[in-house]
Amino acid sequence: MYIPDSQSSQAKALPTMYDLPSEDPDDTGFDEYHRWQAQLLSASCIPPNYPVDRTFSASDLNLYYDSNHPNWYKRPDWYLVVGVSRFYQDRDLRQSYVIWDEAVNPLIAIEFLSPSTEDEDLGLTESEPNKPPTKWQVYERILRIPYYFVFSKYNNQLRVFRLIGNRYREQVLTGSRFWIPEIQLSLGLWQGAFLQNERLWLRWYDINGNLILTPEEFARQRAQLESQRAELECQRAEFERQQAEIERQQAESERQRAESERQRAESERERANRLADRLRVMGINPDEL
Repeated sequence: MYIPDSQSSQAKALPTMYDLPSEDPDDTGFDEYHRWQAQLLSASCIPPNYPVDRTFSASDLNLYYDSNHPNWYKRPDWYLVVGVSRFYQDRDLRQSYVIWDEAVNPLIAIEFLSPSTEDEDLGLTESEPNKPPTKWQVYERILRIPYYFVFSKYNNQLRVFRLIGNRYREQVLTGSRFWIPEIQLSLGLWQGAFLQNERLWLRWYDINGNLILTPEEFARQRAQLESQRAELECQRAEFERQQAEIERQQAESERQRAESERQRAESERERANRLADRLRVMGINPDEL
C-alpha cells in the first residue's frame, strides 16, 4: 500500500509513550513502576514491633494536612503510618488520609523521582504566594514526617532525609540501606525480579539484614522447602530400601555360607564314616586309633 510522503513523515513524528505521560500536563500520571514499587513496599512492610492491623501504608492516596485549608492535599508515592488501624474507624477502606481526623502523622514518606517532579521532591522549588506549600515544605515543616526517602529509577540512587530539629538532613546509607528504629526495619536496595521485572527495587530488611518476603515470596519459598523436604524424604526412603536390600543380600550370603559350611561338615562326616567302615572291614577299630 502506497503512503504519501507527508503521511509517512507525520507517522514518524508521532509521539511515543515517553512523550505522552498524561492528558493533563500538570499530572505526570502513575506509571507501572510507581504502582509495582509501591505494591512491593506495602506487601513486605511488616514491622515486628507493631501488630499487622496497626500499620497503614498507602500509595498515591490523598493526604490532607491542613484543617485551615481542608481542600489542600499532597499525594505521596508511598507513605507509612504506624499505631493506627489499617481501616478508617476500624471498618472502612480509606478514600484518603485526613490528618486532623486521624491525629497521627506518617512516619515515612517516599517519592519516586521523575523529571517533572524532581525539583519539588528534592525541595528545590518554593511555594507561590497564596498557593499551597510545596511537597517538601509539607513533609518537613507541617507534618514533620521523621523520614523522607527519594529514589530515582533512572540512576538507581536512593537518598534519605531525616528530620533533625526543624530541618531535613541528608543521611548516609550503610550498605545501600538505612535503619529505622521506630519500626525495627531498614529500607534499602535489592536486585531481583518482581512481577517478572528484573531491576533494582526498594525493599525492607530485618535487624539481621534478612530480606522481608512478600506473602507470595514466602508461599513460594515454603513450597520450595516442602518440595525439597519431599525430595529428601524420597531419597531417604530409597536409601533405606537400598540398605534393606543390602542387609537382605548379606543375610542371604550368610545363609548360603552357613549352608555351605553345613554341607562341607556333612561331607566330612560322611567321608569319615566311610573311612571308619573300611577300617572295620580290615579288622581295625577306628575308635582305637
